[in-house]
Amino acid sequence: MVSEAAEVIVEVLEAAGIGIITLGVVLATIMFAYRLRTQEFARNFRQYRLGLGRGIVLGLEVLIAADIVRTAVVEPTFSNVGVLGLIVLIRTFLSMALELELEGQWPWQRGTGNSSLG
Repeated sequence: MVSEAAEVIVEVLEAAGIGIITLGVVLATIMFAYRLRTQEFARNFRQYRLGLGRGIVLGLEVLIAADIVRTAVVEPTFSNVGVLGLIVLIRTFLSMALELELEGQWPWQRGTGNSSLG
């Protein structure tokens, strides 16, 4: 019974993660098209990329949560734990790379004023 409920939760989290990424793409694209009338293209394009990146990062975080729930509750085998570790590692790397791209600095550099990118 707990396993069945956890599987439903995993499916909901996966759908939410995919939905967040999709919604982020759609909203960023709509805002990009709307701002084309009033902003220069370069600035608008940068804001578009930031919007896309934020949607992807948030969606990846929800998908990681789904993977953790699946492995911890639904299928807790050594093989699945290893696969989860790789998935979390890859998704964390992607999230951090996107964060660096969006913010121009690593997450641990926030508030220090040390930006390695212009």
